[in-house]
Amino acid sequence: MLEFLSLLTNSLPRAPLSPLSPSLTPPRPISSARRRHSTSAVRNRRRARRLHLRRMSSQGQGLYDEEAGMRPLDLESESDKRSGTSVSYDMRTGKSRMSYFKLFGVDLSPDNIAVAIVYFVQGVLGLARLAVSFYLKDDLHLDPAETAVISGFSSLPWLVKPLYGFISDSIPLFGYRRRSYLILSGLLGALSWCLMATFVDSKYGAAFCILIGSLSVAFSDVVVDSMVVERARGESQSMSGSLQSLCWGSSAFGGIVSAYFSGSFVDAYGVRFVFGVTAFLPLLTSAVAVLVNEVPVSGRSNIFVSGSGFIESSKQHVKQLWGAVKQPNIFLPTLFIFLWQATPQSDSAMFFFITNKLGFTPEFLGRVKLVTSIASLLGVGLYNTYLKSVPLRKIFLATTIIGSALGMTQVFLVTGLNRQFGISDEWFSIGDSLIITVLGQASFMPVLVLAARLCPAGMEATLFATLMSISNAGSVTGGLLGAALTQLLGVTRDNFNNLALLIVLCNLSSLLPLPLLGLLPTGSTESDKKI
Repeated sequence: MLEFLSLLTNSLPRAPLSPLSPSLTPPRPISSARRRHSTSAVRNRRRARRLHLRRMSSQGQGLYDEEAGMRPLDLESESDKRSGTSVSYDMRTGKSRMSYFKLFGVDLSPDNIAVAIVYFVQGVLGLARLAVSFYLKDDLHLDPAETAVISGFSSLPWLVKPLYGFISDSIPLFGYRRRSYLILSGLLGALSWCLMATFVDSKYGAAFCILIGSLSVAFSDVVVDSMVVERARGESQSMSGSLQSLCWGSSAFGGIVSAYFSGSFVDAYGVRFVFGVTAFLPLLTSAVAVLVNEVPVSGRSNIFVSGSGFIESSKQHVKQLWGAVKQPNIFLPTLFIFLWQATPQSDSAMFFFITNKLGFTPEFLGRVKLVTSIASLLGVGLYNTYLKSVPLRKIFLATTIIGSALGMTQVFLVTGLNRQFGISDEWFSIGDSLIITVLGQASFMPVLVLAARLCPAGMEATLFATLMSISNAGSVTGGLLGAALTQLLGVTRDNFNNLALLIVLCNLSSLLPLPLLGLLPTGSTESDKKI
């Protein structure tokens, strides 16, 4: 306050200092005529000054305090400077404005912190990914086909994400559209992993629990995605890219935290222990719900809605969703994304090759996962630093061609050609995974940015979830095509004679969608505001 008074006092006009102190110099007598003339002159000067300041304000040169003749002061305390945040006080309005630390160019406000932590949980849940793979393969003794079926079954919740978006947008739970569903999702995820750690001992029980866990993650993903879309709408591609970089950077960091232990815990303590530890992680999603800045929905603070109202609301949302999706500027880019994701994949066959043929242990695969998690974060950084202002068509063209060429290097590992160059299978696998993951993450970021910026106001969660479900459906389609191609070529858990051919065909097929790049928006530079 003293600092403010000092600034305010110093800013006022001052008379020239006299050699004598005013308190020691008696005032000169002023006649009544001079007093009237002086008062009138002062009023005229003040009136002219106010008109001048108003004219400057109307010309966009800032708002002024008419009495002090100065702009509103922004005060910042030393403690705020040291903490990295600043609180600015507008003397005209009396309101405060707070700024925060920035990460990937995004303010770390409570809402954004909640989004980042939910994505962090998605990444750290990878702690159980290797445990699930080895549990299905070694404990339940499933063959590759059954493993692929359960994997596809667990992806089903990601294909109906529009349903979660519709529920979140239309049906407030205890008065909230976002907070309540985050809490519920976290509790559901914790329950599924508790069951995996204790009671599950069959492929059907495992499939059910994996499905519930996947549902938990998918629902929370829709909720936070809607929050991201609300912030990204109308922003430039650069700002939208920064928001997505924060999300996926948090997920990659979570993957780094859990990566190494995902393998070493399986070796040291077994899969049940890993499932038990994983059960605590979804509770973070429930905890951060309190950070979400959300105004309660008045009049609908319970989970019950009338049947007729629900049906009418459902019809309205379906019409609104269809009206948005069928627009060419949304439908055509979405079609390209689906086809781009729907090319065959050889991941499941490679997992059986590196574990059954090369003998990679869970601990080593945990190290590989650590490398790929770091690589994923590097891919986010690569996009955020160099690619977020590049037109989308150029990004997809370059990353697809380079990714297809780099994917062919897995043939070296399958044929043992890497050993002829003196590179061990372990080091080659680490290096190959590092490069491919960096490029893969950098190429996937534009998909998220494009989907976020296509969403109109009022149906953020529903439409974004629809677009991402279509993308996920393409990925599942690619997995099924890869499984069919694997079966056609006779690649099994013990026979890998045609695995090299499978890898070549899968990577060449990734080039097939490139002639359809014209379906994507043209410019999409940093200065763009809408697609």
